[in-house]
Amino acid sequence: MFTRRGLSWLSLVSGVGVLWCAVLIGTLAFEVRPVITQLAVGFAAILTVPGFAAGILANRRGYRTQQPRRLWSLASWVPPHVPVWAAIAAALIFAGFWLALVLAFAALNGSPLERGGTYVLMDRGRETIVGRAVYERQIDHETQISLAVLGAFAVGGTFLCAARATDHDDH
Repeated sequence: MFTRRGLSWLSLVSGVGVLWCAVLIGTLAFEVRPVITQLAVGFAAILTVPGFAAGILANRRGYRTQQPRRLWSLASWVPPHVPVWAAIAAALIFAGFWLALVLAFAALNGSPLERGGTYVLMDRGRETIVGRAVYERQIDHETQISLAVLGAFAVGGTFLCAARATDHDDH
């Protein structure tokens, strides 16, 4: 279904997605917005989703797996030919995106809205009028959440496609 070259290419594209999301999350931490939100998230999705989907399908079909053999064993989640350092690196990068997601959720104070030139945060039906800086920071947190989720998927796509592309055993 997927060629090794195609999986390698998708792994590379997903790797670019990892970098794209990481750099944008980093810039948002410093309140710098190098790209408009819709473009940042949309481009991240374009880089991420195909590789993740292909990685899942290729590994499912290639290894005929339904679930890991043992939940507590790293070898259950990682094909045997993949170096342990690569699996650990992927897990750490994934954890970094997860941490960015949690921190952004913790910093959210409501859903930012703009009504007639007034900036408002909606939280459980309660409106709070805020300044433009607070409003934009909440938009940044929402963007960070989206980028963190897509970054985590990009890590998965990069790892899964690369794992399947580098497996030279006939299954």
